Amino acid sequence: MKYLISLVALMSVILTLVSSIYSGYRVSKQTLINSTLATNQAYADKLANSTEIYLTMTLQMLEMSSENLASLIENRDEEALLHEAERLKKQTDTFNSVLIVDKEAEILATSPQTLGLKGEKLVSVGGKEALQKREAFISQPYTALTGRLVIFISQPIFDANGQFLGLVGGTIYLKEENILQTVLGEHFYKDGSYVYVVDQSGRIIYHPDPERVDKVIDDNKVIKELMAGHDGAMEVTNSQNKVMLAGYATIPLAKWGVVSQKEKTSAIAPSVSMTNEMIGKTLPFVLVVLILLFIISKQIALPLQKLAYYTETSTENSQEEKINKVTTWYYEANQLKKALNYSLNFFQDRVNFFIHQSTTDPLTKVWNRRSMDETMKKWTEQGRPYALIILDMDKFKRVNDTYGHSTGDEVLKFLASEMKAVSREQDRCCRFGGEEFVILLPETDAAGAYQTAERLRKRMESTVSPCGEIVTISSGVAAFPEHALHPAELLELADQSLYEAKETGRNRTIVQAKQSE
Repeated sequence: MKYLISLVALMSVILTLVSSIYSGYRVSKQTLINSTLATNQAYADKLANSTEIYLTMTLQMLEMSSENLASLIENRDEEALLHEAERLKKQTDTFNSVLIVDKEAEILATSPQTLGLKGEKLVSVGGKEALQKREAFISQPYTALTGRLVIFISQPIFDANGQFLGLVGGTIYLKEENILQTVLGEHFYKDGSYVYVVDQSGRIIYHPDPERVDKVIDDNKVIKELMAGHDGAMEVTNSQNKVMLAGYATIPLAKWGVVSQKEKTSAIAPSVSMTNEMIGKTLPFVLVVLILLFIISKQIALPLQKLAYYTETSTENSQEEKINKVTTWYYEANQLKKALNYSLNFFQDRVNFFIHQSTTDPLTKVWNRRSMDETMKKWTEQGRPYALIILDMDKFKRVNDTYGHSTGDEVLKFLASEMKAVSREQDRCCRFGGEEFVILLPETDAAGAYQTAERLRKRMESTVSPCGEIVTISSGVAAFPEHALHPAELLELADQSLYEAKETGRNRTIVQAKQSE
């Protein structure tokens, strides 16, 4: 009888522990996966937008140069043409080489001159296509006259009467040091994630591993989504048979796609580590319970049966109270009851810890993006009025560049602390991403939110931050249902106000003027 009682009680304890540990592991694992996917998608969007802007500026720069080149081509001023080619090469750092070509495809000037192409015909695939199109042009990868794998970016040259005279363009050497490495190579994260870029045919045009450049990927679900013009995030198995958590975004101007991804095993490693720590801490309690059961099994049959039963169903909240009501008239049974209660409380604390981790930003200790989205969705469904302040630290990149990311982290924590200082107990302070934060204010209209945003802004502009200087913020305000009836639209409107605050001088608060229909 004592062995049977011990076995049943032991199995109950083990099942409870395993269930708690496994549940905690699943919650933590899924949270990390969702967070990694959201982070990678946000970063891919950011890189795609930055690259789009950079390519637009490059085409505008070539367009300005083309206006100056018209007269030089008509007069065949070789010295001036060479000077302009060298200026574009040296002053922009965008191109590995620069070409000026007339309408007959003759190369009039190059930089560097060591290419030895002056006087030659431009017969490369990208050059021919650019001459044929006679418009702003970004080519797909091709092999140039020099034998290099390149991308050609060009603008046509027209005279005052609109007659086509030629083109000016630059090449980016994909397998050598180039501007894409500058724009994309300094990946924000140092945690095993990386970025690569593909063209519209699935050909890799940038990758941290140069050997991967020019490879065509045609069996990857992420690449297929990009080729279809979609942005998003998904779990995917790459060409090396590794499961990756990938975020992806398109670059419409060049018809490229940016992918930011991280290996799944690396992303969920913290969850595995915490689970192992839990197992290590719980093993001593299991051993203690086992010893006690064998010693007192003869004398505690009835109480032990009750304790075993309650322990077996310990996932119910009311079981702790029932265990405390079990009569244990001897010392050993009483200690076992205490041990069981301690174990249950311990695991409840660990579950609460995981829940806290899944809803809290680990750096600033405010609510994370997921918690913010859930809160907005809940309040909106309830029809509960609320206001939203989205705020962004002005020139935060300069803080990181000047003082380092560690000091930058301290400045972010300082801002989070100031947000809490101006907020009410029922308000929700959240980190939206990077240096962007959100304050959710229930039962508050736009005017009330504006006052809160201004209190915070004034505190920031009058307080020295951890970097040793004053760091200001810009804010955008919108309210439900005053401005929008959907959380996504409300966020977008507030973000538009934030953008307006940035564009009109920073260190200010703008309230959204649009009314909901």
